[in-house]
Amino acid sequence: MPSPIYQYAPLAINGQPLPMSQFEGQVLLIVNTASACGFTPQYAELEALHQRYHAQGLVILGFPCNQFGQQEPGDAASIGAFCQKNFGVSFTMMDKVDVNGKDASPLWDYLKKEKPGLLGLPAIKWNFTKYLVDRQGHVVRRFAPQTTPSSMANEIEALL
Repeated sequence: MPSPIYQYAPLAINGQPLPMSQFEGQVLLIVNTASACGFTPQYAELEALHQRYHAQGLVILGFPCNQFGQQEPGDAASIGAFCQKNFGVSFTMMDKVDVNGKDASPLWDYLKKEKPGLLGLPAIKWNFTKYLVDRQGHVVRRFAPQTTPSSMANEIEALL
């Protein structure tokens, strides 16, 4: 039976549904992002991971979110342009989402349920919270915003 994660189809940055089922059999790194955050430089490390491991089956999905300090106020076009111009982002960027609250993305609700945060609390605390998903669609780890993408390389390699 396929993992529940493959039932979701969040919107890509172009506004079109992106079925998670197309990533079945690949390793996923799902991140809530922001363009005006202290952690924004992590885009560069995420792109480096993408360049290093994409051919081996790593897919990075960046989900812009404006819920923390209003640090992602732009629309899809400005977010995409910012990511490309400043960090050369070529991994998949998604449409802006809420990760907490009544309007939270169903995918993010699922991720939080599978791997709650500190003290078992499901809420996302800040931008650049990261989820690592194995090739079978199991959410294997949640990483805090301050965890740098480069420090996750060994765990990613183990799943590839």
